[in-house]
Amino acid sequence: MDLMYELRKDPILGRWVIVAKTSRTSLSNYLVDDEKPDYHLTCSFCRGKESDTPPEIMAIRAPGSKPNSPDWFTRVIPESIPVLSIEGELNRQGIGMYDKINGIGASEIIIESPEHHITSGDMDIEQATRVLLTYKERILDLENDPRLRYILISKNYGRAAGALYSHPYSHLIASPVIPQRIIQELEGAKQYFSLKERCVFCDIIREEERTAARIVFENKNFVAFCPFASAFPFEVWIMPRRHSCAFQEADKADLEDFGLAIINVLNKLKKLFKDPPYNLILHTAPNRMSRRDHWQTINEDFHWHAEIVPRLGGFTGFEWGTGFYILNTSPEEGAKYLKEV
Repeated sequence: MDLMYELRKDPILGRWVIVAKTSRTSLSNYLVDDEKPDYHLTCSFCRGKESDTPPEIMAIRAPGSKPNSPDWFTRVIPESIPVLSIEGELNRQGIGMYDKINGIGASEIIIESPEHHITSGDMDIEQATRVLLTYKERILDLENDPRLRYILISKNYGRAAGALYSHPYSHLIASPVIPQRIIQELEGAKQYFSLKERCVFCDIIREEERTAARIVFENKNFVAFCPFASAFPFEVWIMPRRHSCAFQEADKADLEDFGLAIINVLNKLKKLFKDPPYNLILHTAPNRMSRRDHWQTINEDFHWHAEIVPRLGGFTGFEWGTGFYILNTSPEEGAKYLKEV
């Protein structure tokens, strides 16, 4: 099967981008559309429409139910037009001065509920924990493939945040390279550990607890706060108190408290901004399978966490051109608003 996408490396910034080998969209797909159509009647993700999707990769189901039957709580299916595909070889190539590889990886849709109109903030803790357990199982399974370097799970809610479906879902992409944004975070954590022999994220938690000025929500195992140097207004990080570099090491109690923190933060944003679009990104350690360029301190220097970014406005040219973000609402003020909701 011919791959539809390839990865190309920027020779200046060192970042990789995913590029379609042939055009797959018309120009009309780029036109701005603020409408929010409800696809409930035709949604292939709803219970009873299992035959309308590709066969499931995994699912959390009622005891005794058969694969691809209606009795499920969460389902994972391959993306119908995958950005990265599991079949094939990496085939690293040099094109003149440029580098590229085939679009090897995984592109999966995690259907979070059989119910079409439920949101992540509306879920009870049992269903939220099932969703997080599904995340964990998919990461553990994909890490067995030595070609895959990083597995990113994200949730896009609302058209402005990039959501393609109105049914509750998350997106998983496993790639053969570590994304540049993740490399910057990993290297920053590594440098801090080399200097102080402490995890920077653990130090951040201690500082946030000391001042309490930016904490939005906390429970036994997690702290949710607006970061001191937030890039976006009302940005919230959710971080486990117990040091761990990998989300997939979380136990049942961790998943329950993590789910409770997510529900709480999303409900606060929903009430404050009338259900805004947002992105939720899970940051975990890259595949730790032994390899040549694997550093030895990642278990100590990195700390998994989630970032929630409400999409409350676009970038200015200054921000896009410099990476220098401007916040008209400070993290302290944003946390105060959210805490009071």
